[in-house]
Amino acid sequence: MKVKANGIDIEVEDTGGSGEPLLLIMGLGCQLVHWPSYFVQPLVEAGYRVIRLDNRDIGLSQYFPQFGRPNPTWGGLMLALGRELHAPYTLGDMAADALGVLDALGIARAHVAGASMGGMIAQRLALAAPERVRSLVSIMSSSGARGLPRPEPHVVRAMLARPRAGGREALLRYYVELYRTIGGPSYDQPEADLRAAIEVSLNRAQNPDGMLRQLRAIMADTRRADELTRMRVSALVLHGREDPLVPVNCGADTARRIPDSRYVVIDRMGHALPPSVSRPVVAEMLPFLRAHPIEAAESALAA
Repeated sequence: MKVKANGIDIEVEDTGGSGEPLLLIMGLGCQLVHWPSYFVQPLVEAGYRVIRLDNRDIGLSQYFPQFGRPNPTWGGLMLALGRELHAPYTLGDMAADALGVLDALGIARAHVAGASMGGMIAQRLALAAPERVRSLVSIMSSSGARGLPRPEPHVVRAMLARPRAGGREALLRYYVELYRTIGGPSYDQPEADLRAAIEVSLNRAQNPDGMLRQLRAIMADTRRADELTRMRVSALVLHGREDPLVPVNCGADTARRIPDSRYVVIDRMGHALPPSVSRPVVAEMLPFLRAHPIEAAESALAA
């Protein structure tokens, strides 16, 4: 369903029910379907009302073609020169979208979990509206601090290898190889399952320019790291030991900055959520969520 959130149209899937709400925010260029059913279902079975959204400019949410196609190379150069980088919208705007989803659903307080860029958006949401976030789970994400390890060179090459011709099959092969690469050396998703998941997302929507605008928002968010030291929300930081896209030290830095956060490194995890990784991630999340319950009186917005 679509809801009006922060003044724009945001696509949402809500499992419903009376359980404590858990908002899941996905990463760069990813749609809500990139939270796989084998990740979501154990959370639902544990009693949570799981809410997923398409971030702005991706999936079935509102696009912003009027802002053009940012050049990531130029943006990186500006940052390297110490220049301020402007973005058509910010991670703070995307956090306001997520908050608007909670408003549209009448939810006063929720657990919030984000993966990769989604973790950055979740951090921004917890900083901007701590009274609305009962707990934060930051998965394979980063504080955005300067000087943190960069993606491994072979990952950058894989990301830049998107085909300009060759049709749908070439695009499928590109994504299969990309997911294998960012998934790390222990990535074990069977190719047939991976291809099927990619088909679902390609059939649902495609907006590569939107991904570049989201990337510009990430690059322009240069002050979040210092702000994390003032966070007032309980946080669990989960990171893969084998993450080649957002190296594990990025997770350690995030946890170091957030007061009283819990940091867990997951072996054999890269920058993806195949079943073998989703199981230990959910296993870490559930006791953390249970340790920070949302009282019934807190869950619904006042009429």
